[in-house]
Amino acid sequence: MTDQPASRTALVLFSGGQDSATCLAWALQRFARVETLGFDYGQRHVIELQCRDNLLAGMRSLRPDWTGKLGENHTLAIPTLAEISDTALTRNVAIEMGEGGLPNTFVPGRNLVFLTFAAALAYRRGISHIVGGMCETDYSGYPDCRDDTIKALQAALNLGMARQFELHTPLMRLDKAATWSLAHELGEAGLVDLIRERSHTCYLGERGARHDWGYGCGECPACRLRAKGWREYAARTA
Repeated sequence: MTDQPASRTALVLFSGGQDSATCLAWALQRFARVETLGFDYGQRHVIELQCRDNLLAGMRSLRPDWTGKLGENHTLAIPTLAEISDTALTRNVAIEMGEGGLPNTFVPGRNLVFLTFAAALAYRRGISHIVGGMCETDYSGYPDCRDDTIKALQAALNLGMARQFELHTPLMRLDKAATWSLAHELGEAGLVDLIRERSHTCYLGERGARHDWGYGCGECPACRLRAKGWREYAARTA
């Protein structure tokens, strides 16, 4: 149990990717204590979880005031999500568009499950603020990334657990270029460089090739979106 009041403590869904790293910095600017939570659900890009320690170490060295705020880093294994999914994120299949106009990278219910588990952990640790990188601006149409979904889930969690959780989604209205800009605003060039070097976004889990925007295959939807955002951000700041 944390010794900070619930109103001053946040739990950040921290996968090890660009968005969650930016959300972590956002939370560190606003809360007295921040804990992090990642999920091992059988994802192909499980390497993102292995990037978290290096990212956290970089966060601690980047800003002295962040060092004392960073608390426990949790990992929850929920392999059942992969067992009931048949998606390109949990199976070794080609990434393509599926039925209904959604890419086959969509894992049904993933964010609903993540936030429910996060709320259960936050309940036990006396935390009322939960931060996630969901976004409905630059995304693949995932219905569980929409603002209406998050607001509805917040209401359900508060009713079902008799607590007043607040779900924060600081990237909800931002495109990827704006997310890079927010990282610069929060931690200047040091944070931008840290995210480029140590975070992971590629759906295929590739970390061999180094691009201007970081490591990845360069071809999957996540890499293309990150690269596009980087080019737009770099053009604005040139």
